[in-house]
Amino acid sequence: MVNIDLSDKVALIAGVQNEYSLGWAAAKKLLAAGCKCIFSFQGERNIPALEKLTAPFGDQVLMLEVCDVMYDEQIEALFEKIKQKVGKIDYLMHAIAFTPRETQENPFVQTSREGWKIALDVSAYSLLALAQRAAPIMPAGSSIVALTYYASEKVVPKYNVMGVAKAALEATSRYLAYDLGAAGIRVNCVSPGPMRTVAAKSIPGFTQMLEKAAKTSAMGKNATFDDVGNMCLFLFSPMSGATTGETIYVDGGYSVMGMSFES
Repeated sequence: MVNIDLSDKVALIAGVQNEYSLGWAAAKKLLAAGCKCIFSFQGERNIPALEKLTAPFGDQVLMLEVCDVMYDEQIEALFEKIKQKVGKIDYLMHAIAFTPRETQENPFVQTSREGWKIALDVSAYSLLALAQRAAPIMPAGSSIVALTYYASEKVVPKYNVMGVAKAALEATSRYLAYDLGAAGIRVNCVSPGPMRTVAAKSIPGFTQMLEKAAKTSAMGKNATFDDVGNMCLFLFSPMSGATTGETIYVDGGYSVMGMSFES
């Protein structure tokens, strides 16, 4: 087994809500490798859950900070605190996505201008907004990872405008990979299949989606939280030192299938 030692590294994990967040799957792997972590989240209501979740890691957890990425002033305040208390970050984990419930309950053609704006702002522009502030305090060898989904490429009914937002997120990661590459900062996306996260509960018919994905995938199963966390750890670590601008699937091979023959 390869031993990854990140004890001299600092990560900002943006968007963890609870133990069922994919951002937490990545954070656990980073913490296990010795990395120190800063957690940012949308509102104060998340604080008790995050305090309980991170308590076992003691001094490795440097900060728990509220940051609603729809507001530039909150992002600025977050990074000012990081500069003052920590001075740098080596890794940025983007685990943020949101769309108003009606944009997934109604047909895509009924998406409102406001629903579109919110979905694209929170789920895609936030990566750019965070990277703008992070890059100046990220040394060469740093890495940014964002979470996406296959609906960025193919139609997934009921995912609707979030599929558009994920497509924008992936394109954003590629342009950031180009802009930040000369500074030695890598930017990649991880695309898990359907996972039992808090956000997934808002997707109508999610349980059927989960079952269908498992049956259709090349491996006959869905990925686990551990699978996703391990891929994020790889993309943060020096082991992926020449990988940037990529979207890497962790879905049991669902994304490679063109047709399913069920017995």
